[in-house]
Amino acid sequence: MDLVVPIKRLDRAKSRLRGAVPAYEHADLVLALLLDTVTAAAQADGVRRILVVCEDERIPAALAGTGVECVDKRGLPGLNAALAFGAAYLRGPNDTVGAEHPRTPNGTVGALQADLPALRPADLSAAIEEAAGRRAYCADRPGTGTTLLLAAPGEPLHPRFGRRSADAHVASGAVRVGGSLASLRCDVDTESDLAVAAEIGLGKFTLARTTAASGG
Repeated sequence: MDLVVPIKRLDRAKSRLRGAVPAYEHADLVLALLLDTVTAAAQADGVRRILVVCEDERIPAALAGTGVECVDKRGLPGLNAALAFGAAYLRGPNDTVGAEHPRTPNGTVGALQADLPALRPADLSAAIEEAAGRRAYCADRPGTGTTLLLAAPGEPLHPRFGRRSADAHVASGAVRVGGSLASLRCDVDTESDLAVAAEIGLGKFTLARTTAASGG
């Protein structure tokens, strides 16, 4: 299983989360969400490779030494385009990583949102296992969005993120998985989402950033 994790430029990402920390720390908080997401995902059974697709020079630097790959690709027209680019990178001839990460054209590619700071590796592993090779998705807490999308082995990812993406992914043939996996469903768009994630248990990067912001 190879995962693509897309993220906007840090200054522009997570606009509805502004105010959770002082304005000058907003980009640092967005980066912390990403770091907690990918470090947890990297520990999940069944995950071989993680590729972050970004448009910000600060992100590759922050990921250096983590084992998580990163491509700084500017000018892609939105989230779905970034995911399609990442899936092609993982499967196609533009993969220059070499023997350590051989291309797997018939392997499984997935999309994971970059804002899951309470993610538990076991929850991600459970969702992958539940999918059992089928095209599948995990809904967010309200049930209308998508936190994880999995393609069937060798099949295109065909991401349909955006408004009511859960319905769009169902219409594309995806089955729902992970209904009871709280940490995988808890994406963070607002301060109230962040509070829910804190109840589940924040990863160390987000915890450190929010604790510092609160003066703790």
